[in-house]
Amino acid sequence: MTRDKALVVFSGGQDSTTCLFWALEHFREVHTITFTYGQKHGIEVEAARKIADMAGVDFHLTDISGIASIGRNSLTDSSMAMDQEKPENAVPNTFVPGRNLFFLSIAAVYARENGIYDMIAGVSQTDFSGYPDCRDSFIRSLNVTLNLAMDAQFVIHTPLMWMDKARTWALADRLGVFELVRDETVTCYNGVKGEGCGHCPACHLRNEGLRKYSEHREVILKSLEDMEL
Repeated sequence: MTRDKALVVFSGGQDSTTCLFWALEHFREVHTITFTYGQKHGIEVEAARKIADMAGVDFHLTDISGIASIGRNSLTDSSMAMDQEKPENAVPNTFVPGRNLFFLSIAAVYARENGIYDMIAGVSQTDFSGYPDCRDSFIRSLNVTLNLAMDAQFVIHTPLMWMDKARTWALADRLGVFELVRDETVTCYNGVKGEGCGHCPACHLRNEGLRKYSEHREVILKSLEDMEL
């Protein structure tokens, strides 16, 4: 079993793009898998395709839009008004139930069929918007489940798990892709490239992290070194 290949679950957003270039630093051969799941901000798929091409990595697109028909959320249902803040004692309605469970499970099948046993996901428990499937406990549990389900030894890497958005910007900077992440990614829930619409929850997190990083760049870069990434 080779450990020199990796598969990045790749949305074309800030986090997964940073993870893509992290993977390129750590693995000889890197592949990406991107999903269409009925999201309103489908422009992210084209951003992912473009960035993968710029990075010189394989791009694989998979349609799982059926998940949009079995649950209501504001990312796939245009009739729902998007939560601008996390509701008290509830997950926001931008949460797509099962999304990361589906993504990583399908990615594991694709990886196994291509002799890949390292997967990278850009989830973070530090800035996770209240999404339960971004927590470390979920990733660890799913990793065990996938290994049992396919009699394989997958490793799910989550380099951003304990980073806030300011440190994520710092990592992109250290990897030499700060401008690419700033200008070419689509993190905005309304599908606006770069700095985004400025008022959706994803834009709030991204832009506040960028402001903090811009104001404290040297300190945050030093804290990144201390994390030994």
